[in-house]
Amino acid sequence: MKKIALIGSGGSGKSTLARKLGEKLNIEVYHLDALFWKPNWVMTSKEEQRKVQNELVTQEEWIIDGNYNGTLDIRLNAADTIIFVDISRIICIYRVFKRMVRYQGKSRPDMAVGMKERLDISFLKWVWDYPKTKKPIVLKKLEQLPKNKKIIVLKSPREVRLFLEKEG
Repeated sequence: MKKIALIGSGGSGKSTLARKLGEKLNIEVYHLDALFWKPNWVMTSKEEQRKVQNELVTQEEWIIDGNYNGTLDIRLNAADTIIFVDISRIICIYRVFKRMVRYQGKSRPDMAVGMKERLDISFLKWVWDYPKTKKPIVLKKLEQLPKNKKIIVLKSPREVRLFLEKEG
């Protein structure tokens, strides 16, 4: 595992897993949210997103945390390992609320400086709808990958914890 793409719903624990895995494996972690969101919640263009990711994936080692399905193929094709954090939406919603309370008016560690946490109804809806709208797309993309790719699906906080213990 030298090139790791971490994907999953908001609130699934991707960023925390990426950070902990990066520490254990001594691999640089890139949070796409931190790279793609500018102050005041302004999103970078798709062209800029592609450019940044195409540069990142040329490195020898990396962990890239984030969804961005429009550019997901860049990461999936370059990764040797894909970790899909497939946690229930109830847990994800709970974690999103917990995160919103914890970081209200402050920037999260996995976000760009100046990006203050806020309550965002459209994001909550995206998280709630993820299992029926985004997950099928992700699963189809994973099925189409070459067999030499290591695909890990973690379905519970316990599986995530055990994975980290094993990989460490």
